[in-house]
Amino acid sequence: MKILVHGNVQGTVLKSENSINFLGTVEKKSGVITDQNHDLYNKSIKDSILVFSSGVGSSVGAYTIYSIKSNNSAPLAMICLKADLTVATGCALADIPLLIVSDDEFNSLKTGMSVVINTKADSPITFEIKK
Repeated sequence: MKILVHGNVQGTVLKSENSINFLGTVEKKSGVITDQNHDLYNKSIKDSILVFSSGVGSSVGAYTIYSIKSNNSAPLAMICLKADLTVATGCALADIPLLIVSDDEFNSLKTGMSVVINTKADSPITFEIKK
């Protein structure tokens, strides 16, 4: 597990098996996924622990992440399989915790799980999953 942006949050997992193009997929004011071909179509990422494989798209996606944070419609944290520059930059600008996890950790996360992320815990990373 790698921590790209630190933070301490608790929330409910909203997981996608797909990549997310923040510029073309997320409505900036509501945080709702608007791409009809995405598995999170019509769901809001607001106040979730958003788990997805990776980000795709242009560097403007980083600004989109910052915009959804400014509109109070951002996820509490993001967890990805792969780091990409767009998501890392957007999370850093918006101060949204971002963690990169292994395949096993990714597979263990399910939509609806309560998750606590404390990236500054004594054991290098505290990442608890409550059932």
